[in-house]
Amino acid sequence: MEYRELSPSEFEALQERILYEDNHLLIVNKLVGEITQGDRTGDECIADTYKAFIAQRDSKPGKVFLGIPHRLDRPVSGIVILAKTSKALERLTAMFRDGQIHKKYWALSCSAPASEEGHLEDWLIRNEKQNKSYVVAQGNKEKPARFSDAKLAKLNYRLLETTDRYYLLEVELLTGRHHQIRCQLSNMGCVIKGDLKYGAPRSNPDGGICLHSHEVYFIHPVQKLPIRVIAPVPSSWKGLSKY
Repeated sequence: MEYRELSPSEFEALQERILYEDNHLLIVNKLVGEITQGDRTGDECIADTYKAFIAQRDSKPGKVFLGIPHRLDRPVSGIVILAKTSKALERLTAMFRDGQIHKKYWALSCSAPASEEGHLEDWLIRNEKQNKSYVVAQGNKEKPARFSDAKLAKLNYRLLETTDRYYLLEVELLTGRHHQIRCQLSNMGCVIKGDLKYGAPRSNPDGGICLHSHEVYFIHPVQKLPIRVIAPVPSSWKGLSKY
């Protein structure tokens, strides 16, 4: 199989975005605007981009395998884990499903949280037509009878830093619901910078939002060793001392 040829500058940029690699895993820092899986736009997904990279770097004549065990929304940046073997893909998919991949996100909020740290539990419903989630019951462990399809969303947050205009929050994701962080933070009055869908006053120049998958921790699905990876935030996040 033939893959497109990467220019020297693109090849170098892709190389610099690799956060971890071994025979089974490839972990990269996704840019705002990239998609993790092919969709109706027809744009190249990050897995296909790195297939071309590996084919060129390793002079592979045949097909390159890169499986996708999870997704990261297009306007979000940060850590994406790809599987280089079918064994790793099967095990990683199960680990994501069972909550064995521990993820922390950084978010720039337009407003300060009422408390510097806290735990959120909300019932969310997803509107497919709008591609948006809504909180239908806040801080209630009982599923609301009117919303049988509601899903419980849990996260922890803490305030890390305050800039001239924004507030840097670290979010520990405890469940994996559609637009969970965006929806729950907005619901508590902390809209993410650039997130027009959830109430931000203006968009970001790059069309993304200031939500970044910053850290993952898990046990390697094959080698059974602990893996901890951190992705630096985009350079557009100005005014932060924590990088």
